[in-house]
Amino acid sequence: MAEQYDVIVIGAGSTGENVAGRTAAGGLKTVIVESELVGGECSYWACMPTKALLRPGEALRELKRTPGARAAANGGIDIAEVLARRDAMTSDWDDKWQVQWLDSVNVPLIRGQGRITGEKTVTVTDKDGNTTELEAKVAVCIATGSKSLMPPIPGVKECGAWDNRDITAIKEIPNRMLIIGGGVVGVEMAQAMKDLGSSEVTVVELQDRLLPIEEAFAGELIKKVFTEEYGINVITGVGISSFSRSDDGEVTASLADGAEIKADEILISIGRKANTDDIGLESIGLEPGRYIEVDDYLKAAGVDGDWLYAAGDVNGRALLTHQGKYQARICGDVILGKEIKAWADNGVVPRVIFTDPQVAAVGLTEEQARSQGINVKTVEYGYGATAGAMVRGEGIDGNTKIVIDEDTRTIVGATFVGPGAGEQIHAATIAIAGKVTLDTLWHAVPAYPTISEFWLRLLEDYGL
Repeated sequence: MAEQYDVIVIGAGSTGENVAGRTAAGGLKTVIVESELVGGECSYWACMPTKALLRPGEALRELKRTPGARAAANGGIDIAEVLARRDAMTSDWDDKWQVQWLDSVNVPLIRGQGRITGEKTVTVTDKDGNTTELEAKVAVCIATGSKSLMPPIPGVKECGAWDNRDITAIKEIPNRMLIIGGGVVGVEMAQAMKDLGSSEVTVVELQDRLLPIEEAFAGELIKKVFTEEYGINVITGVGISSFSRSDDGEVTASLADGAEIKADEILISIGRKANTDDIGLESIGLEPGRYIEVDDYLKAAGVDGDWLYAAGDVNGRALLTHQGKYQARICGDVILGKEIKAWADNGVVPRVIFTDPQVAAVGLTEEQARSQGINVKTVEYGYGATAGAMVRGEGIDGNTKIVIDEDTRTIVGATFVGPGAGEQIHAATIAIAGKVTLDTLWHAVPAYPTISEFWLRLLEDYGL
């Protein structure tokens, strides 16, 4: 006989945990199912370990930019200590603390592969093949996330190409690192590998610039810093024809233009795909391996009865941890019967790329805004052109840009590139989410001397 709960959550990553915590706190009997580690991708293979690998290099450069402190930067980076810190940040890939949290909010965990078998029913198969039947009285929420996308390039499997999980769990730093894809993972790991001792790092991006979904100047600035300051080779506008690995371990990437690149290891970082291959979608008429389309209530489209929800990466709306958690809160509230919709994951999405300089953006790029028919005006101002930047150190460069809807006199997009830019972006997020007019923002006076004074300069240059 099936075990009965009000809510079944499939996937105990950060999104699933938040859905379960929300519904349990609201009085619904909730169970969560997980086939890997409780805490998910961000905790063990993405956000946390990548930042642990990036932070030492960033800190070292902060010292070098600061007169009177730069002499302390002569010792270099202790690789063993960096990797030990990375291990600590991932709890040594042990989820006991996350499980304790589930216990504290009265959400039982069932380990195994959860598969939907019909309306409101889920079968969980553990590693030994034992099964547990579950039945939901109210709702099932899928929160299985996404996984690294491997392209069908000849030789990619045979050469042992890495994905994000391989590189974030790295034990030894390769001498020559080749990275395919110049998006977030690609540029972050290029900088991390160079900081941690790789003598040759090459990034190959099929599009014409790094970070192709962001403002053009962001990718151009990162390429400039990579090539001129860090010695990272950047190749854009060309694809890969094939990979091969020789008997002595050397990898060769053959480019579409006939060139070849030799390396010790290859990272594939060209994007993500929905982790829905084996969760039983076919039993309810949905297609396995595809993102689950949802409405603004996070209810799955094409499923009758208003019982199936999908939150986080798995629905493809905004593949970011903080947006997954946001959707989880909305989803939990909807299941609890509250009248609320998700809308911030469609146009008010903050994102940070933790290179040095950092790239922080929210909302629409200029190109996206124009394509939507918005009456656009843009303003730019140097990130390092304020007294606050001067106080922070020498050689602080970068740029800021806001995208303005002239009809409403509100900001619809912002991009900041510079050291620590990620800590500046929330002000823009609030302005966009709150539809704060420029006339009102004029009275939000930035403190002096802080880097955030660029807000005043942007508004002055706009004409206020």
